Parts: sequence; C-alpha cells; structure tokens
Amino acid sequence: MSWTAKDIPDLEGKVAVVTGANGGLGLETARALARARAHVVMAARNRDKARAAIESIRADCPDARLELVPLDLGSLDSVRRAADQILAAHETIDILVNNAGVMAVPERRTTDGFEMQLGVNHLGHFALTAHLLPALLRAPAARVVSVSSTAHHMGRPIDPNNPNLEGKYEAWTAYGQSKLANFHFAIGLQQRFEAAGAKAQSLVAHPGLTDSDLQETSVQESDGAVLQKFFHWLAGTTGMTTERGALSQLRAATDPDAKGGEFYGPLFVNNGPPVRKPILRVFGMQKAIDTLWEVSSRLTGVALEVPERRAAAAGPAGAP
Repeated sequence: MSWTAKDIPDLEGKVAVVTGANGGLGLETARALARARAHVVMAARNRDKARAAIESIRADCPDARLELVPLDLGSLDSVRRAADQILAAHETIDILVNNAGVMAVPERRTTDGFEMQLGVNHLGHFALTAHLLPALLRAPAARVVSVSSTAHHMGRPIDPNNPNLEGKYEAWTAYGQSKLANFHFAIGLQQRFEAAGAKAQSLVAHPGLTDSDLQETSVQESDGAVLQKFFHWLAGTTGMTTERGALSQLRAATDPDAKGGEFYGPLFVNNGPPVRKPILRVFGMQKAIDTLWEVSSRLTGVALEVPERRAAAAGPAGAP
C-alpha cells in the first residue's frame, strides 16, 4: 500500500522545526506534523505570510501546537538568532526539516555575500543545523531531513575556488549546485552521526514536480524567463499538489522504518507516492562531501562536527 500522511505515527511530545513553513511544501509539512500532535516550530522569513499559515493550520487543526520563529536563511545573523530562540525554548528537537529554498533566481547575493541559491538552500541550513545540533543530539532519536530536488542530477559539486560561481553564473546551474549540496549534506551528516555513535539520523528527500508557490516565485523573480515559465506551466498542469508533494519529506521525517542515509522521493521520478530511492552518482561522492564540509565551514564560520556520543550525553558544563 502507498504511504500517506495517515501513516505518520503519533508525535505527541515531539518538537519539530520546519524551515519555510509559511507556504508550499513547508506549510503542508507543518500541517501534517501538527495533525500528528507534534509541537511545530514554524521558522519563516515572511511574518505576515507565516501568520496566515498558522491560521490555515488552526482552521484545520484547532488544537495545533504552533510556534513562529523569524528566520532569514540569507542572513547568518538571522540564522543564529532563530537558533538561539529555538534552543532557549526547547531542550530537545526531534525533527528538523530543512525545507525552505529559492529556485532559479537571477544572480544576486545574500546579506553575507554568498550566491543566493547556495546561501539560502544550503549554507543557511548548514549553519542552522550546526547551531541546533545540541538539542538534536539530546533527543532520543532525532531526524534531520534535507529537501533536495531532481535538479540535483544536473548539479555539479562545489568548486572550492569558486563556490559562488562568480563569472560563471546561470540560474539553473546554480540551482542544481545547491540541490546537489543538499543531497551531499544529508549523506555527510549521516556519516558524522554514525562515526560519533549518535542516535540522530539524517535523511534526504525530494518532492517531485509540485505545484507550489516556489514555481510562481521563480517566474516572478526571473522576469518570466522561458524555462521558469515552462516549469511553472508544467507544474500547474501535471504536477502534484503540495499536500502530495510533501509526503516524501514527511516519510523521511516520521516513518519508523526509514533509516539514516536513505533517500525518499516519488515512485515515478517526479510523481507518485513516496518511496525509498537509490543513491546514485556515488563515484566521487566522498570527495564532494568532504569538500562541501570544508567550504561550508569556511564560508559560514560555523563548524558542524558531531561530538562522540559520550561527550554529547554529558551536556554543557553545570548541566545535570
């Protein structure tokens, strides 16, 4: 039988953080987790849109436990503030869905000077995950889900000498690079969890072709570029709803049978129920992961290394 949101187990007492939870796949992910009785931290940049999202969820699930945290993944200061706010309120985090992203936008820079798609889709999430790591490791069996795309197949590993594609920018090339970075980040994080003996797990998912606001935003920000308009039309005519598109990341985040290092996506490449997918392009992957970690740490100034389990269990100085 096909896996659906009805297969999500009871999440009473669990804390879930979802980035980009104010619309599209993030909103449907937050909605499904709230229905399953998780306390959902909705981390989003647009506060007005986020408040509307909260009203939408509560109209469907009046008892939903929701929390709004401002987060701009294009600003490392904002990422740090969001993480500090979440950590101040929650000792443990059980689920982190790194969902937010931008797609095929014209060349521009984040607050910190990074190429926008790399900065928002990967580097912001890299830093956020690193900041939230103590709470993830304190949870009994946390899951970190990175949301990639079929576009990762057209992406190239990051060039450590030109991660921002200066002089070589093309919107879809940059998008593919960022989505491959999401993929490699998920696999690399799982490697570090395993090496440290941590109970936390890292998985990767892609939604397939989904008729979400990401498509509309891509068209608007690219001034109606032909390829962006084509994919917007294709998503509107043949794509899945956001409710169906969110199922792959929801399965990765909640299915008791899912395991760290696994990849979930639609059965028929870009459409269909969520299933486990094979990990392809393994040749050269380890080098790409190691380079990604070095570049990400250097650019963000944030180290993401998982301490050995005994050290993590001891907690901060003075903790019981």
